[in-house]
Amino acid sequence: MGFEGEVWRLKRREELIGEIAIDGADFPWLNGKFVPGPAFGEVKSWFDESLALLDAEEYERFDDSYQRIASTLSLVAPSGQVAEFLLHISDDRAWFRWSDEPFDVT
Repeated sequence: MGFEGEVWRLKRREELIGEIAIDGADFPWLNGKFVPGPAFGEVKSWFDESLALLDAEEYERFDDSYQRIASTLSLVAPSGQVAEFLLHISDDRAWFRWSDEPFDVT
């Protein structure tokens, strides 16, 4: 099943935060052009912080930081909202993986 050309939406409740136009896939990751909505500025620092922590290999702090994204925002596929996702945004690019079921936490 191809994902290229699909548009996924990042939302906070009913508010559109941005859209991701899928232009590539590297299982289990999808990636695409990120087009921010007017409210993206309110959450942009969350994504900046989580990427900086990941780049610094501060994984425990990353988990804590990313929780704010996961608990506040939702990712909506063309077929509907996904149960869980891991999303990174940098400039006009986004890459993510998702699941229709909650991720296993062991």
